[in-house]
Amino acid sequence: MLLDVLQGAEAGGFILIQDSVKCPGRGLLKCVINAALKRGEDVHVLGLESPESEVCTGLDRSCVQKLHFHKGFPDPFGWTCRSSFTVERFASQHITQLIKDTQQAKASVLVVDSLSLVLRHHDPLVFCQTLQELRKGGAIKTIIGLLHSDLHQQGVLGIMCYLASTVISVAPADIERLSVAKTTRRTKSGKVMQEEEYFSVCEDATLSVQAKPRQSGHVQKELDVSEADPTSNLTFNLRLSEEERRAKEKVALPFVFSQEKKSALLRPTPGSGRIMYEPDATDDFDEEDPDDDLDV
Repeated sequence: MLLDVLQGAEAGGFILIQDSVKCPGRGLLKCVINAALKRGEDVHVLGLESPESEVCTGLDRSCVQKLHFHKGFPDPFGWTCRSSFTVERFASQHITQLIKDTQQAKASVLVVDSLSLVLRHHDPLVFCQTLQELRKGGAIKTIIGLLHSDLHQQGVLGIMCYLASTVISVAPADIERLSVAKTTRRTKSGKVMQEEEYFSVCEDATLSVQAKPRQSGHVQKELDVSEADPTSNLTFNLRLSEEERRAKEKVALPFVFSQEKKSALLRPTPGSGRIMYEPDATDDFDEEDPDDDLDV
């Protein structure tokens, strides 16, 4: 699925790369930039955390002229007036105008390096509105952002993942020189696909991807869990021995009638069905006809 993302299968979407201090994702971000340039895309990079020289190292020289780097490093807040783009200017009107001043007729790819620096100095709600406006403005076809997941609260991460059409979370692998990418992609129809793959970044900013091998031990562990006896670790016994089971079957339950008892209860007896009433001494009984004054 990583190769599908690099080949432009997510054109028109928002691709989010999540990394951490344990596994940086800037190498993967560079591979995405390189693949977009090779497809002939105009790529605009808001470089807030890395210098232009670092971003351009290893990129295909035959198409690197389509890369427009908007310098924000090492002065992302404009304190020394040495930056062409600052965190404060992260708004749809500023970014759209920045792209229109340099782009050709077709829409461009916008790369934000990184979203974390912007998020830490903008209200999350305003930030999300800006992303939505950029996606609908027409000047930008695809937005690609790097987010450092260990710098934000879970609520902020959840919002960003909800907005993204593709989320790539990178983590260290147990194999030398490889990392694990967990890619979650949501199609326009609402279908969600997910895949984990091993990858490595080459010096020429290309990606080497291989499927994550199945671990037989892990599968067996899942089977053991599904077949486990839930009563095995209890402090009391829920099972009966054979002798206890036979004794239980012989016990006559109080609410279960035998055939003999049913017959005795249902057998008719003399006088059954007749109602016998004996007046009590306190009963007010009048032998006269209560309706004798009626002319009937």
